[in-house]
Amino acid sequence: MPAVPELISPRSPRVSAARRLAKRNFRGKEQLFLAEGPQAVREAAAHRGGAGTATLVELFTTLDAAERYADIVADARAVGARVHLAADEVIADISTTVTPQGLVGICRFLDTPFEEILKTGPRLVAVLAHVRDPGNAGTVLRCADAAGADAVVLTDASVDLYNPKAVRASVGSLFHLPVAVGVPVEHAVEGLKGVGVRILAADGAGEDDLDDELDQGTMGGPTAWVFGNEAWGLPEETRALADAVVRVPIHGKAESLNLATAAAVCLYASARAQRPRGARP
Repeated sequence: MPAVPELISPRSPRVSAARRLAKRNFRGKEQLFLAEGPQAVREAAAHRGGAGTATLVELFTTLDAAERYADIVADARAVGARVHLAADEVIADISTTVTPQGLVGICRFLDTPFEEILKTGPRLVAVLAHVRDPGNAGTVLRCADAAGADAVVLTDASVDLYNPKAVRASVGSLFHLPVAVGVPVEHAVEGLKGVGVRILAADGAGEDDLDDELDQGTMGGPTAWVFGNEAWGLPEETRALADAVVRVPIHGKAESLNLATAAAVCLYASARAQRPRGARP
């Protein structure tokens, strides 16, 4: 006899509780967030908190997705997550995407206290100051992960880390590296400087050129890049906190780079400068 979805109504209490996590106030109250799609759920199942607690606590899956991603469902069960087989319309009701992929996980908050990040002696950090677009925040987090950054810091003026669009845009990178949230930018800069990290503010109108920084050999030490708002960049008071304000040179006719692209260029420039010549991952 074929399996039958166990959650057949979007009005189910479990479905209603999951759906509410699309809203920031409910996420904060429950200390839970949504992770959608196979990549995010796979990484969530593999992640554990500081005390070894499983991050993934619940999984909703369609019958088709449960068969297609049987390994992910098995991993979810292995870490103690409650797995619900659900009708397609239930997944569509919980999901915040136009075309759901059949898997929606509920995860515990996983941000790291800023002081713990400082104790690790970080060498490459991305600081998101005044970043309001969740897609950009998630993409910068993904870039930081790819570049081998040690941590990401979201200031108190930036978007919620657990916004569903930010989680999706990180494509699982949210589960790979420490992220501190709600840190005042002044406190972030002061703390990083206190552990020997040089602060570079990325700004299209910066006095220093990224190529010059590389040519002069000034980027090989511990570095934190501060990235500003998508529309108006960094305010003057934030720029003033940095050791240097650096622009990515535009060699062609483009008017500018968007935030995520500029962040990728800056983070990879630092990553390359910090690697010994000839080193490979």
